[in-house]
Amino acid sequence: MPAARAADSTLQRPIPKTGEMIPAVGLGTWQVFDVAGDAAETAQARETLRIFVALGGRVIDSSPMYGSSELVTGQLADELGVKPKLFVATKVWTSGRQAGIRQMEDSMRKLRVERLDLMQVHNLVDAGTHLATLREWKKAGRVRYIGVTHYHSGAHSELERYIKPGDIDFVQVNYSLAEPEAERRLLSVAAESRTAVIVNRPFAEGAMFRRVRDKPLPDWSGEIGCASWAQFFLKWILGHPAVTCAIPATRNPKHAADNLGAALGPLPDEALRRRMAAHFKSL
Repeated sequence: MPAARAADSTLQRPIPKTGEMIPAVGLGTWQVFDVAGDAAETAQARETLRIFVALGGRVIDSSPMYGSSELVTGQLADELGVKPKLFVATKVWTSGRQAGIRQMEDSMRKLRVERLDLMQVHNLVDAGTHLATLREWKKAGRVRYIGVTHYHSGAHSELERYIKPGDIDFVQVNYSLAEPEAERRLLSVAAESRTAVIVNRPFAEGAMFRRVRDKPLPDWSGEIGCASWAQFFLKWILGHPAVTCAIPATRNPKHAADNLGAALGPLPDEALRRRMAAHFKSL
């Protein structure tokens, strides 16, 4: 498919608080963009980012926890001239107000942005302190959106407590066929509080691919245009109306293109999502 056509038809979802549209499949950088000092891997990351943007991708998510990922993301976005097209998200991951401010300013320098699209409190570390700072930064125009994140279902009730009042723009959470616990309450609380949902660990760190290795896609997955297990997994996630964007991490250009294919064509309805879940469980 030509890049222009793919970009035009890529599924976009609104950020509930503002109505701004963002593509429903983004790019995570955990581990995969922590490649500063390795020329071959940096070149691979550059090609992945180029393909990602050419095919309509915009949302890229990082963290100071991810080694050199922020630095590499900022450098490659500059080199490729794609910075204006990106929706850049990162996180604060430290304790104390001043330490948080220093870390967030350092992240913005590494990412080479004057104003960040989304700053999130990573794994809720000292969340109250950082959210107070971020509310000030948002008023001052230093960040556009603020959020909270976690990667483990044990923290879902705490995430829920933070987003329920309705003054946080994004929640980032683990959600997949292997880890569907966010469906119990968190996704409905996000919908009720008009909080955008970014899904991390959409492939449960690759465990889901190991489970389906050498197994063919079910014939009926063609009904929603699945060309790969990655698209099967992502389309199941995007079929939930509360989900705004999923962020699979990859440094492989082919995988990035394949992941973005999940944002093309139809999504499963609730009945088909149940069938997909039952099939995955049976493997």
